[in-house]
Amino acid sequence: MADLTISQLAEIVAFLAGFLCVWWTIRENILCWPAGLVQVCLYVWIFFEAKLYSDVGLHIFYIFLQFYGWYHWLYGGADQENLSISRLGGQIFAAWIGIGVAGSIVWGYVMHRYTDAAVPYWDAYTTVASLIAQWLLTRKNLESWYFWISVDIVAIGVYLYKGLYLTSGLYMAFLIMATGGLLRWRKVLLRDRPGLEILPQE
Repeated sequence: MADLTISQLAEIVAFLAGFLCVWWTIRENILCWPAGLVQVCLYVWIFFEAKLYSDVGLHIFYIFLQFYGWYHWLYGGADQENLSISRLGGQIFAAWIGIGVAGSIVWGYVMHRYTDAAVPYWDAYTTVASLIAQWLLTRKNLESWYFWISVDIVAIGVYLYKGLYLTSGLYMAFLIMATGGLLRWRKVLLRDRPGLEILPQE
């Protein structure tokens, strides 16, 4: 441990907090939000050191979303009760996908043109898609998991390229957990709302 740098120690703590955050999210446990808050605060600094500036901005915004999601899960349901899992209609889901693609192209160009970002377009995609996923997660929309899965796949490659091997390993775990989260939330949604079509509808 004595040979570890401050950056490496921060990455280890962020790894553990991130794992707990996703684990508790899958189980709809409110503790996912304070765990996520610890993770995103640490990653602001980690990604700044790695020159992944788009991820820095993303995690600064995440700080505010952690507080919003924390509140909304507690009081965003009917009669200000705990929020239940829901799903998007097909057109709304498609619109979010379109926003993700367009936003990634625009932000990727900005990062490429005006910064020394290492992988601007892939960095931009993880930023834009993560924002969409996080917003949908604060609303407990099932479709948030589809966005998280796509983000995890891209992020694994980006962080391997940048030498953030522990973080890349974390996102490999995230990918497995996000897939499990999707399946578990589908099961809960079908249990609570029998006969509901799970795939997005028109």
